[in-house]
Amino acid sequence: MDYLRPLLALSLMLFVLWAVSEGRKRVDWKLVAKGLGIQLILAYAVLEVAWVSSIFDFIGQGFVSLLGFSREGADFLFGGLGTADGGFGFIFAFQILPTIIFFSAVTSVLFHFGILQRVVAVFAWLMKRSLKLSGAESVALAANVFVGQTEAPLMIKPYIAKMTRSELLCLMTGGMATIAGAVLATYISYLGDGDPESQAFYARHFLAASVMNAPAAIVAAKILVPETEIVTDTADVVMEKQSNWLDAVSTGTTDGLKMAVNVGVMLLVFTALIALVNGVLGSGLGQLFGINDWLSDITNGRYDSLSLEAIFGLILAPLTWLMGVPWVEATTVGQLLGIKTSLNEFYAYVQLKDLMANGQIVSEKAKILSVYILCGFANFASIGIQVGGIGALAPSRRKDLASLGFKALLAGTIASLFTATLVSLIL
Repeated sequence: MDYLRPLLALSLMLFVLWAVSEGRKRVDWKLVAKGLGIQLILAYAVLEVAWVSSIFDFIGQGFVSLLGFSREGADFLFGGLGTADGGFGFIFAFQILPTIIFFSAVTSVLFHFGILQRVVAVFAWLMKRSLKLSGAESVALAANVFVGQTEAPLMIKPYIAKMTRSELLCLMTGGMATIAGAVLATYISYLGDGDPESQAFYARHFLAASVMNAPAAIVAAKILVPETEIVTDTADVVMEKQSNWLDAVSTGTTDGLKMAVNVGVMLLVFTALIALVNGVLGSGLGQLFGINDWLSDITNGRYDSLSLEAIFGLILAPLTWLMGVPWVEATTVGQLLGIKTSLNEFYAYVQLKDLMANGQIVSEKAKILSVYILCGFANFASIGIQVGGIGALAPSRRKDLASLGFKALLAGTIASLFTATLVSLIL
């Protein structure tokens, strides 16, 4: 029965993608099987094969060490405000956002010395050989594992104008299904809550999720828009370098600062907006029509008033349960999936930490699957980010990008769900 539910969930998601595909008769099911097979092998290797698990743990420990260096900088600048044990408790702006700035600077330096480009090239070669992708697709998807959805397209800027419709969707889906390295480090720091052992645990699963989501993105994109045109077989990594490593540090720091400010302001506004909407729903519609009491009864007091969390949780609970989340926690994980898709994954991870702290998500399986389910930039705002960002690199393709926006959102969301479902088979 534990295997039946995830397999049913996987079949349901494949059917949804096929049902809305632009070419149902042209879907390359061999590629789909290969992509899912690679994911399953990766999931088994990370969770069950000791030496592979050790590699991910080693990389995760590297992230934990870098987080420690980031805390040193925050502690120097902000004093006790920069650490949770500084006497002021947890302060998001001073203890989490500096991580984004530091990791952005580190990433910029790695690019300057050509280290990250080589890693991307190797990863791209592996995907191209195993899944028979075009050169541009492979490079873009590999880059998305390490950098964000706005930075990855820069590596294939000369090729975007000539990419096929299927390649464009693959590029967009890769951005939706993965997360940037600096943001990944932030999630590890936030959920790990200053505990190196806990941070290493989350680092291992975040790294696995980000890598596994790359082939998942290919599968979802190629079902929605199968390739029917001639593609470019090769593509080189293209990225402008800074004049020296100090310039790289400066540029990375500035970019990280912009990202950190954006994240902080975004969380402030979305938290306030959700409180506003929940206030209207609960005190207005819920109280007026007696929905609050009904919700409290059917959820045994988990939701005592009508809210976005209650709506998303009840609607998506059957799906998260099929994926392998225990039924008692399926509604709660469902609400996180809804929040992630409608708002963003950052706010969803903030809620995840709160839900774990107050005992609404307690099982190890639900915690792990939540990390995989929420891992990715697939939300409505990302459509605008991609159309604007990629469109600026290739203005002639802006119309195509806009027409593919919702398909990329669907494919990116399901790609993360593919990964979580296959991990559920192993747990």
